[in-house]
Amino acid sequence: MKNKLMISMLFTAILFVSFNGYAQRNSKQSKIQVALIIDTSNSMDGLIDQAKTQLWSVVNELATARYKGKMPTLEIALYEYGNDGLPAEEGYLRQVSGLTTDLDKISEDLFALRTNGGSEFCGYVIDKATINLQWSKSDKDLKMIFIAGNEEFTQGTMLYTTACKNAITKGIVINTIFCGEQNQGINMKWKDAADISDGKYLTINQNQVVEHIASPFDDEIIKLNSKLNSTYIAFGSSGKNKKARQEAQDSNAAGVNTVSAVTRAVSKSTGVYKNAEWDLVDAMDEEETVIESIKDDELPEEMKGMSDGEKKKFIEEKQKEREEIQKEIQVLNQKRKVYVAEKRREKALKSTLGEVMIEAVREQAGKKKYTFKK
Repeated sequence: MKNKLMISMLFTAILFVSFNGYAQRNSKQSKIQVALIIDTSNSMDGLIDQAKTQLWSVVNELATARYKGKMPTLEIALYEYGNDGLPAEEGYLRQVSGLTTDLDKISEDLFALRTNGGSEFCGYVIDKATINLQWSKSDKDLKMIFIAGNEEFTQGTMLYTTACKNAITKGIVINTIFCGEQNQGINMKWKDAADISDGKYLTINQNQVVEHIASPFDDEIIKLNSKLNSTYIAFGSSGKNKKARQEAQDSNAAGVNTVSAVTRAVSKSTGVYKNAEWDLVDAMDEEETVIESIKDDELPEEMKGMSDGEKKKFIEEKQKEREEIQKEIQVLNQKRKVYVAEKRREKALKSTLGEVMIEAVREQAGKKKYTFKK
């Protein structure tokens, strides 16, 4: 009888663990993973400027994506290639950032890029990104590489055809962005690389200055962004520095132009902008009991000496304040989008890096049954 009882209990435990594991696997958020590979040779200053000015516009578009009604996790990686300042033995390339949800880190890294001539080994950098980044193994996740440049795609000892085939075998789509005329890019095999890996061949003029359209709602959104920053509660050994980096990226965006500052503020009002590793509001949103494990000396001055109940109440108040500000920004942004779309139609503006990336993302996401909020 005792043995039967033990067997029954063991069987029940196995069922419980198996069910919980199944539930966790199936409740896990889907992912959109994007690796941006930028040519940083001498002629690419305009490309880097477009990337810096349009990062937050692309993030805002991805923030409207849904998979089975739920918002996916957004991860972005950054590579540079074709730069003589990088080691020759490494193929004149560098992984600037691995796949991360830390969007402030990506912004910081983009603003730090500098051009410096070089050989542009497209096949090699695609292969490295395919092998070294932590790509999802799930078929439901959207995995994309965007590589931009203006030289022959055939350079280097690693065949681009092999690199692109290896990527698509892992479900990673390669989108190529040629900086120049369409037929020239086709002759230089940029279209062939995209075709091999189920991607999209796109062209831009990297030297085109991005024309940003200001709206009557911009000033109010920027004011709300300042209020939004006051709701972030930095904690831990790196919290203070991470919060300073957040403010530095606000300044970087504002230094480009008002519209870049606005699009960044809008990104901060969406669910893809999360900072659970240093902000207590986001941390408690992920794990309600996190406050119990944080030592008093890791807290900001205004929270030191509080009881767990007082800490929780303080954080919940900041969370409520943040949500209200984010809603205000979203309402204003909807009005702004309508205004900007009409002005863009009137001016018939040409596509730049941000626009062609959004075009490709929407098309490829649709194939995996992702939808986008209107």
